[in-house]
Amino acid sequence: MEAATRIIVRQGLSAPTMIIAKEAGVANGSLFTYFATKTDLFNQLYLELKMEMASGATNLPVDAEVREQFFHLWKKWMNWAVSNPDKRRAFAQLSVSDEITPEARAAGHRMMAPVADLLERARAHGPMQKVPKGFLVALMNSVAEATMDFMTQDPVNAKKHSREGFDALWRMLS
Repeated sequence: MEAATRIIVRQGLSAPTMIIAKEAGVANGSLFTYFATKTDLFNQLYLELKMEMASGATNLPVDAEVREQFFHLWKKWMNWAVSNPDKRRAFAQLSVSDEITPEARAAGHRMMAPVADLLERARAHGPMQKVPKGFLVALMNSVAEATMDFMTQDPVNAKKHSREGFDALWRMLS
């Protein structure tokens, strides 16, 4: 998975499996011992990365207000992205790929259910309460991506950028 991540970042999704296998230090045929097809490999990687992202929704401060819970989630998400730039870039490519099956996307959505629930609670009484959830998620992802970019480009002020990105998102939600 790590080799596939690095190759996707360097060469894109069209990179041959032979290159991925070489990067992983295994024979090309050995790759197919674990994954029947390149599509299977990409779907497994997509789900693994989605699971890492979703792990930020665990251990939320239960007794905290929704805003504090959402900020806790936000910080974990930003830290994951900044700490794993290759994974972030590979996930971005996989997310828009036709190689990712509807079943994998559905499994990814199930992993993110706690995040979706928190998002629903955050927008319950705000100006975005009636907009389609997909549109809201797209807006949130755009704010998150911009925040991650600034955190990466200006690491000295990464915490400041994270806070400002969250504040912008929260003003939009509530």
